[in-house]
Amino acid sequence: MFDGAEPAASGAAAREVRTTCPYCGVGCGVVAGVAADGRVAVRGDSDHPANRGRLCSKGSALADTLVPGEAGGRLLHPEIGGRRVAWDTALAEVATRFKDTIAEHGPDSVAFYVSGQLLTEDYYVANKLMKGFIGSANIDTNSRLCMASSVAGHKRGLGADAVPGTYADFETAKLVVLVGSNLAWCHPVLNQRLLAARAAQGTRIVVVDPRRTASVDGADRHLALAAGTDSVLFNGLLAYLHATGRTDAVFVGRRTSGSEDALAAARAEAPDIATVARRCKLSEAEVAAFYAEFATTERVVTVYSQGVNQSSQGTDTVNAILNVHFLTGRIGQPGMGPFSVTGQPNAMGGREVGGLANQLAAHMGFTVEEVDRVRRFWDAPRMAVKPGLKAVDLFRAIERGSVKAVWIMATNPAVSMPDAGRIRRALANCPTVVVSDCIRDTDTGRLAHIRLPAAGWSEKDGTVTNSDRTISRQRAFRPFEGEARPDWWILTQVARRMGFADAFAYESAAGVFREHAALSAFENGADWMSERAFDIGALAGIGDAEFETLAPFPWPWRAGEAPRQRLFADGRFLTEDRRARFVPVTTRALPRSLPDGALLLNSGRLRDQWHTMTRTGLAPRLSAHAPEPCLDVHPADAAARGLEDGGLARVVTVAGEALARVRVTDGQGEGTAFLPMHWTDRFTGSCVIGRLVDDEAVDPQSGQPDLKRMPATVQPYRPGWTAFLLTRRPVEPAHGGYWARRAVAGGHLIEMAGTGAIPADLDTGWLPGFAPDGAVIEFSDAARGGYRKAWLSGDRLEACLFVTATTAAASRLPGRDWLAGLLEADGVDDGLRGALLAGRAPGARADEGRIVCSCFSVGVNRLIAAIRDQGMTSVQEIGAALKAGTNCGSCVPELKEVLRHAHRREMA
Repeated sequence: MFDGAEPAASGAAAREVRTTCPYCGVGCGVVAGVAADGRVAVRGDSDHPANRGRLCSKGSALADTLVPGEAGGRLLHPEIGGRRVAWDTALAEVATRFKDTIAEHGPDSVAFYVSGQLLTEDYYVANKLMKGFIGSANIDTNSRLCMASSVAGHKRGLGADAVPGTYADFETAKLVVLVGSNLAWCHPVLNQRLLAARAAQGTRIVVVDPRRTASVDGADRHLALAAGTDSVLFNGLLAYLHATGRTDAVFVGRRTSGSEDALAAARAEAPDIATVARRCKLSEAEVAAFYAEFATTERVVTVYSQGVNQSSQGTDTVNAILNVHFLTGRIGQPGMGPFSVTGQPNAMGGREVGGLANQLAAHMGFTVEEVDRVRRFWDAPRMAVKPGLKAVDLFRAIERGSVKAVWIMATNPAVSMPDAGRIRRALANCPTVVVSDCIRDTDTGRLAHIRLPAAGWSEKDGTVTNSDRTISRQRAFRPFEGEARPDWWILTQVARRMGFADAFAYESAAGVFREHAALSAFENGADWMSERAFDIGALAGIGDAEFETLAPFPWPWRAGEAPRQRLFADGRFLTEDRRARFVPVTTRALPRSLPDGALLLNSGRLRDQWHTMTRTGLAPRLSAHAPEPCLDVHPADAAARGLEDGGLARVVTVAGEALARVRVTDGQGEGTAFLPMHWTDRFTGSCVIGRLVDDEAVDPQSGQPDLKRMPATVQPYRPGWTAFLLTRRPVEPAHGGYWARRAVAGGHLIEMAGTGAIPADLDTGWLPGFAPDGAVIEFSDAARGGYRKAWLSGDRLEACLFVTATTAAASRLPGRDWLAGLLEADGVDDGLRGALLAGRAPGARADEGRIVCSCFSVGVNRLIAAIRDQGMTSVQEIGAALKAGTNCGSCVPELKEVLRHAHRREMA
């Protein structure tokens, strides 16, 4: 496996900087090579313990996303009301607005909404300002949408928000159970480590997921259970393990409490295999085989992620998983234990500093003793004494008007929060909305009164914590764009202007880190009752030079001790009695009604995209695998609703509606549908997942909303015309129908469709801001329906528009690859001009087709041709010939499918 995809040649690297990937919670080390001309190439850091040199498709393409200035969508200067202002003016305005609001309405009238994209130092300063100096705990994070149920479950069962094991457990386990985790796409580097262990030592893999995801390709068993029944499955497993004599009686007796109540609840809900099978919609044989394998395998790791967390019963499901590990004593030892894989690069670091509204810093809560401890350490004049508003309640409070000023940092809640329509209305009516972001034009930024330019990934310096508690340095390797500044600096400057200069005298990220480390050790373990899991006191006195060279390490790292890789190896937990706590679990019904004919709508990530595409959407190769938002439906559901593969569908819920392309696949469970989470108003006309999901189904323990089970009706959307536009500048069509935009080399490709007749003025009346320079050449076919236009400035193609009526064959719209290539061509000569409106290159030129391997830009058409021409029969042969599948490996399941498809067609 390569250390990341082969970078484009850019001259010898003048310097190399070790940093950390800004995507998922795996926390991969990245080496950024910066050439003398400023160009950047990245590769995986072979010395980093998380990835050992591997990178996924997104990490491999990081250099592609470093588009400078306005071309990269950067927010380059502070703005008030859309006008550029000086930093002093913007900072003073933020401080004045917050001070005045607090003076008139009290500290709970203001709020921060922050993000797992922040570095720990940014998070620390935000939390300190809000909870220790403003005096409210109204600071919550988008981690509420991904990890809050895991946090709550861990605290109930383990006594602390602490993942027990390490990534090495994936390689020493004999059985790994993936529950609600599409590891192959969402954490590809971990998946590759797991598959390598399977190849080397026969590690067994079980996937528990309603969908047949890419992770199933490498699995030995797939339990396609009914959505929302994971807790039933694990309650049944708990009862089965006890009934078959698999209890570790010594561990349970000496190291746990509450087992009888948990067993009683499990027996009441899932007394036997037949009941579990019926409720989970599995066969009895499937359940029995899984239970037997789990029972007879000592070294078991249960990996879970958003399929568990993003549920109105997520916390209980986490505890149902913990319960089976407690009963068998399979925790705290190599190759065994529950393992929560984090969604964001610093979701765990944010929790370390109290980024959630129900936490204080350094893993402390709101007991009288803990509030006093933090108050004394910070010398805080106005300490928050109770939890603040969690995300859903926070935005409801903004809607009601009880929160009148909100500062949103490094996140896009107008897209990612449930009931995004309500979020937008709330922010539109809020007197003060401040947004700190590195991107100027986001769905949330459009609602801001004040925009503050934050440093981007390549410009930031500090630390992040990954899913196995490893803290890594993020190091800057490029200068700030425009007037961008680090978030911790922006917060510090506002704090000083609010009158708190002495407590916010930080001059570097290292200074913030030192204070954070010191607080983690403050009165930690003075007696056994006050011991906290999170402690990095060994680094409280770290110097700036040492901080610069700090290598990755796991916490805790207590003063005078070595860093500890594994927790609970001694059987001592962090509860009051130092025993692991069983929690009785009873599965609750989904608090949403499912109308007749409705599907349960699920959402989640795609392989090559991240969150709301403000970064990944800049990279053409990352946009090529899934260029449009696709609704996955089962063939039976598609047939019942008249949906066609590749057609369009309207998705309607009680919260809103969307338009999406249809993908018919038997990998989707019958009665359910899946729609990706990434698209925003900047990339599509009507497919924001947050607008479809209501905020009524929320976990009562964690406050995490259910994003996986939203009743939706789905109908065909039958357009009267379809079109595509290639242009150098982004455009947002206003024709009221379907459109989706993606980056291509040299510009943007926008697919469009609408009802009724083709608009005669599509390019002049329905494409706001579209005014390409140059001469126009065009062709119109009124008889068959459609027209084609191209705009050329000299010999440079500025844009081209192809429109056709859907009564004509859809294939009459030409392929996009060759035309898109003309945007970055040196020029369009007379020979090419003649071919331009035909949409076909002179001479034979194969169209790449939809990209399958993003790391090496290998498309489906090239794959099929190579398979047939060279008689390929394996993924290994494809890799040797085309390199596809040889970098991150996440395209391997799809390569296998292409192989099967090509051979089926040959046999036919």
